[in-house]
Amino acid sequence: MHRRSIFLPISATSRRDVLERIVQLLVGLFLYGVALGLMVRGGIGVAPWDVLALGIAGKAGIGYGVVTVLVSVLVLVLWIPLRQRVGLGTLLNALLVGPSADLALAILPAPPSIWIGAPMFVAGLLLLAFATGLYIAADFGPGPRDGLMTGLVARTGWPVWLVRTLIEGSVLLIGFLLGGPVGVGTVLFAFGVGPLIGWFLPWTTRVRATRSRQLARTPSR
Repeated sequence: MHRRSIFLPISATSRRDVLERIVQLLVGLFLYGVALGLMVRGGIGVAPWDVLALGIAGKAGIGYGVVTVLVSVLVLVLWIPLRQRVGLGTLLNALLVGPSADLALAILPAPPSIWIGAPMFVAGLLLLAFATGLYIAADFGPGPRDGLMTGLVARTGWPVWLVRTLIEGSVLLIGFLLGGPVGVGTVLFAFGVGPLIGWFLPWTTRVRATRSRQLARTPSR
């Protein structure tokens, strides 16, 4: 009996299309890590998964970026019983976002006041939404956390909003109990990231689709 591959196939209009999309994926993931660094440095709270990562980092005495990678790998292990298929973007997301965030944290100084920290957080949130649009539009598979959500939705039949709420609520609670930073930024992320991605993602998807069609009409040399 034919067994379905655990890896998502890569479809493209040309080799140049694949190359450009890989570059777009890498840029998007790098900027995503920078965005996380900005929000952490903002000092007004972070997203639920980052509350968990920072809580673990504080207790274990290891870097935030390292914990981010380890959590991503653990989430990918949870994909196994859900029979989720892994894409190139999935693996690179798990491995690159954490180091990018650590690099940003090494470069960005801690703000002297909330009047600087709050705008840093907002800038990070905007950059994260744009970066999300970039790497999703590259179409190399979902990130580990998004794949966990869609896998649970597929297996349980529960609505997306319920599964996402249960996952992020649980992550937030565990992170808070571990000492992760919860604040107004956590609330801003919860209510702001969806609409912002909803604005950026259609635009980045249209731009990528238009470029891919152009490359399909360009004869190979």
